[in-house]
Amino acid sequence: MKQDEFKQYDYFASSVYELKKPNFLESVNKISDEYLIKARILEPLDKIHPVMMTEHYFNDKRIKDFSSYVAQTAWNILQSQGYAMKDNQTFFSEMWTQEHYKSSDMHPHIHGNNTQIVAFYFLDTPKDSSKLVFHDSRLAKVISNLPEENVNNATIASSMVNFTPEAGTLILTNSYIPHSFSRHKSEQPLKFIHMSIGVSGISNNHIPEIV
Repeated sequence: MKQDEFKQYDYFASSVYELKKPNFLESVNKISDEYLIKARILEPLDKIHPVMMTEHYFNDKRIKDFSSYVAQTAWNILQSQGYAMKDNQTFFSEMWTQEHYKSSDMHPHIHGNNTQIVAFYFLDTPKDSSKLVFHDSRLAKVISNLPEENVNNATIASSMVNFTPEAGTLILTNSYIPHSFSRHKSEQPLKFIHMSIGVSGISNNHIPEIV
């Protein structure tokens, strides 16, 4: 029997944005390493959860070009998604380096406190690094999901998607999409900057420079 043709409308999509920005690697890596050295002095590496995390440094003026680029990109994404951004600006609530050692992982979670966009900028990505994983944010679908025909294919049925980190890559997505990292298998650490970006109102009708 011939299958009827139908119109398909895809709504409530979850988008992940990937940009190759190796031009920031040298300057950002230098500042990141300074904060990592300080973190190692303050707290020894936990053998059960072998990950090192720095303090936040989004106000460090030495990476102003990087910070401005990421914040403006987040603004552009929200505007392109249909949000009323004309009288709003983006700002950082979190920016810190994570260095994951062998056997480290990260469970699925989201960021609150007015976070609208989460971002990752990868600095060191050795072979057999953790995968960055995004999970389906639609609770009703998660509860009622059918088995997937092939979990290796990204389809409407998918419950999660994996990204292989590459140094110099910037990845952004909406904060309501849960993210995690698979177990790190390399003898060398995976290093990246994790960022939370919020939105606040502005009094005039222009897009300010984000600092």
